[in-house]
This record gives sequence, structure tokens and C-alpha cells, in this order.
Amino acid sequence: MLASRHGQILNRTDLAAPLGISVPTINEWLHVLEITGQVMLVPPYFNNFGKRLIKSPKVYIGDSGMACYLLGITSQAELDRSPFLGTLFEGFVASEILKAQINQGRRKELYHFRDQQGLEVDFLFPSTGSSLWMIECKSTRTMLPPMAGPLASLRRVVPNKTTVRASVIHRPAKTPAGTRALAPGIEALDVDAFITELTPPLKPPRAPARNRHT
Repeated sequence: MLASRHGQILNRTDLAAPLGISVPTINEWLHVLEITGQVMLVPPYFNNFGKRLIKSPKVYIGDSGMACYLLGITSQAELDRSPFLGTLFEGFVASEILKAQINQGRRKELYHFRDQQGLEVDFLFPSTGSSLWMIECKSTRTMLPPMAGPLASLRRVVPNKTTVRASVIHRPAKTPAGTRALAPGIEALDVDAFITELTPPLKPPRAPARNRHT
């Protein structure tokens, strides 16, 4: 059931009712799945944007391969035709962000944004070199300027003191384009380049100190 709701706003009552169990039981199961890394609960981003926000988290299966298995997707061709392609790509991006944060010894900080007027941005998280990195995920390989619309709308209400980087993350094109401007202040970034930017380069090992008596 969680796989069928991959990438959606979590509705615990919607899960509990068909299973004939209570919402507290759903909460207990979700807690076990989350602390064992099997699901990701992405909370909403609360800040003074002057908007009424949706306050529930989004839910993702942590492993995109497991999510495909649970959804009955067994090949690349099936994935490309699947109505879940967009949310599966979104979940893959989310897992890469969280893995990068954990591997760098940082705490997990990943949020989503959705207000009651329908404005939605997939992910927001603090990033080295910028106060806030806002992400939209698109499973397409061809980027178009209108895809920057949600990011542009949210940027307009971000407090002036907040430094923002805004990116639309997409699947690599057959001819790699790297990073390019999609709209003023908004870049298109393929997922391979995005993952590279999430992972800082390894520092070379320090040379052992030489013994001056040898």
C-alpha cells in the first residue's frame, strides 16, 4: 500500500481503513519502517512564506528498486511506460540527497513544500554554499522553460535575507547538456551532475611526516 502511494502526501487514515487497523498502529509500523531505512518521510518546510501550508509529510519507499518491485515494474521499458515514473524518479533524487547528508556526517534535512492554493515544490534542503536549495524533479530528458514555474513562484515569496539556489533535476539527455539556465535564477541540472555536486571531492591523504633523524 505504501508503494502505491509513493511520492504522495501521507494520509494515515487512508492506510488504516482498508487494513482494518487503527491510525496509532499505522504510526507504529511507519516508525519501524522509517528507522530501518525502508521508507522516507519528507516533512513540510515551515517558514514565513505568508502562505497556508499542507502540514503532512510525503512518503517514499527508500530503495527505488524495491519500489519498482512492489509496483510490479520489472524492466526499463515497463518503467518508462509506468504512471509512477515521475514519483519513482523523485524518490530516487530524495534518497541521494539524504545519503549525501548522512555520508558527510550531517543530520537529515529534507523537506517538501505545498500550500493550499496548489503551489508545490518537490524538495528544499540546506546546502553548502547556499542557504536553501530548492529542487523540482522531472523524469523527462527534454527541459522546457515552463517547468521552472513552481520554483519561480516560490522564489518570489522567499524572505530577502535567504540565499536560494533553484534547480530542475531531470534525467540525462542523449546529448549531455550539463547545467544550463532554464529561467532567470533557475537552472536545469541532469541527475548525474546533481549527484556529483552533492558529493564533495575526496581530500588527498596527508603524506606521513618524515623523521628528521633518518
